[in-house]
Amino acid sequence: MKISDLLNFDSDLNVSSLTLNSNDVGENYIFIALNGAKQHGLNYAKSAVEKGAIAVLFDCKDAKLADEILADSSVLKIPVADLAKNSGNIAARFYDEPSHKINVIGITGTNGKTSCSQFLAQALEKCGVIGTLGWGKFGELKQTLNTTPDALAVQKMLVTLKNEGCETIAMEVSSHGLAQSRVNGVQFKGAIFTNFSRDHLDYHGTMEAYLETKLKLFHAPQLEFAVINLDDEVSDQILAAIPENVKIIGVTTTGKQSPRGQTLSAENIELNLSGIQCDVFWHNQKCVLHVPLIGLFNLENVLCLFAVMLKSGVELEQAAKRLANLKPVNGRMERFGGDNNQPLVIVDYAHTPDALEKVLRSLRSHTQGKLSVVFGCGGNRDSGKRSQMGRVAEQFADSVIITDDNPRFESSEEIVKDILSGFFNHEANIIHDRANAIQSAIEQATAQDCVLIAGKGHENYQEINGIKFPFNDAECVRQIIVVQA
Repeated sequence: MKISDLLNFDSDLNVSSLTLNSNDVGENYIFIALNGAKQHGLNYAKSAVEKGAIAVLFDCKDAKLADEILADSSVLKIPVADLAKNSGNIAARFYDEPSHKINVIGITGTNGKTSCSQFLAQALEKCGVIGTLGWGKFGELKQTLNTTPDALAVQKMLVTLKNEGCETIAMEVSSHGLAQSRVNGVQFKGAIFTNFSRDHLDYHGTMEAYLETKLKLFHAPQLEFAVINLDDEVSDQILAAIPENVKIIGVTTTGKQSPRGQTLSAENIELNLSGIQCDVFWHNQKCVLHVPLIGLFNLENVLCLFAVMLKSGVELEQAAKRLANLKPVNGRMERFGGDNNQPLVIVDYAHTPDALEKVLRSLRSHTQGKLSVVFGCGGNRDSGKRSQMGRVAEQFADSVIITDDNPRFESSEEIVKDILSGFFNHEANIIHDRANAIQSAIEQATAQDCVLIAGKGHENYQEINGIKFPFNDAECVRQIIVVQA
């Protein structure tokens, strides 16, 4: 593509690719120099030029800095207004607008984004996924650095998946991704709202600002429909913010009716160790749904997918049959033990107060004996939620072991102190070594008990003082269970 076709700039030079990273620059690349949180991309512009960049893009307000850094270079210096916001649009144009040719379903909410995206990729034919666990087709995921990748990477992933035959993409849309314009240039056909609770206040500052950021997804250009979890406390605010031209499907397990659009409801709900069974009602139709998942919150997630499938042309009974074959997601209510005289052990990513409460409440109905939890909180993140998670753990579990999560550059002792401040009785066992904490909880449990290992889920590392040490909760549990068997 010529630069003149890509940008409002007179040049017949052909562009081979775009990049934000100077290390990735090759011949005839355009280097997009964004002003990052830690350093300015223009500081790497000379390196990009040396590697073959034919043009450097920078924000108009950084023109003086660009002139200083590239004063001795003949490379094209192209100022772009609001470059951070427009990078996605530029990338979309370069890759020939891939989201216009496939159905992109954006999924936002504090919890449930990963489960919904992975489940939808299983339930819909020719469906790819972009999210926390990676991007690609289900079971063939390539790694992503963020839940929602950068704006250029998103467009490249979309065109790759389209070329591989995907007709639908389930994309996790994080609040960071929305705030940093990473999905600008993506045309969403549908959007899902799962739930809303405290998280990322270290970044957004207030709950109001956090919610306002989430709402951006529902104002995406060309959005056709939105699926809203009516049972969440802020669902009325979400509904009120959605433009009138967007069709709404509300989903509920409590019988609530959407004031706008249509409602998909679940009734006669039964929860057991084999999964969830319920009756699903849609218009004047009814079907029986059974899914091999644990927890009422997972039913809320599944109903959101059910609604998307209906909007995608799948018949009610056929949708129910497909959902009956869902496979659990790594690190999301992942089950171990529960037989051979061993306790049931659950590994889950629950790392917010709301998620931890939902998981513990759900597991209580599956536990004959005692329910215990092993968890910690991440360092250099929202410290205000630590006491809330401590309060939740004390209230809904019979025993609590506090351990290290990803302390990063914070003192583990200070993190634990913050967690304990939420306890009424301050009765918790503290074992900083996570592997020892998990082993202790499992060894103390009987065959009738349930042990929840919360907070890290799918993560395969533990970050301490800037170093990521190999560690995975599920693998740790698996080794302990095998030894005990």
